[in-house]
Amino acid sequence: LGMLNALARLRSVLYCRDALRVRRTLEKGNWDEERVTMKGFVQDIEYLAVGNDEFRRVLYTAKHCQLVLMSLKPKEEIGAEVHKLDQFFRVEEGTGEAVLDGIRSAIRAGFAVLVPAGANHNIINTGSVPLKLYTLYAPPNHRDGVIHHNRDEAEADTEHFDGKTTE
Repeated sequence: LGMLNALARLRSVLYCRDALRVRRTLEKGNWDEERVTMKGFVQDIEYLAVGNDEFRRVLYTAKHCQLVLMSLKPKEEIGAEVHKLDQFFRVEEGTGEAVLDGIRSAIRAGFAVLVPAGANHNIINTGSVPLKLYTLYAPPNHRDGVIHHNRDEAEADTEHFDGKTTE
């Protein structure tokens, strides 16, 4: 298992041409390296999603939507939840299962999941490597810039969107 984790990590590092720069950029919240004068968010989302190891990392918050990276460890899940907002997921790496109102669907890299407001939903990593994805909340759901390193930390935090946007 240790060797498998090491190989998965190496593959992620090799895929990310400059994983250290991405990690430092993510940790500092510095999106302006490649986006000097543009308003909004313009980045290689696949590159960022695959390089992310955090359970949840809020990348960008606008007035009416929010972009969040997620990484689920093997056999980990988001946890069943219901929102009063719409949510979109895009899987960039790994395999899993989307559960919407009790209906289970297999998902893998390239799959999108749209969860309408009020739907009970869960995303589960059914694979042996991390499930890398990003999600859009409309409207925002989390405090801008929040980072949860693991699910336990996310569940312990009572934070919610406070009206403050990235710009």
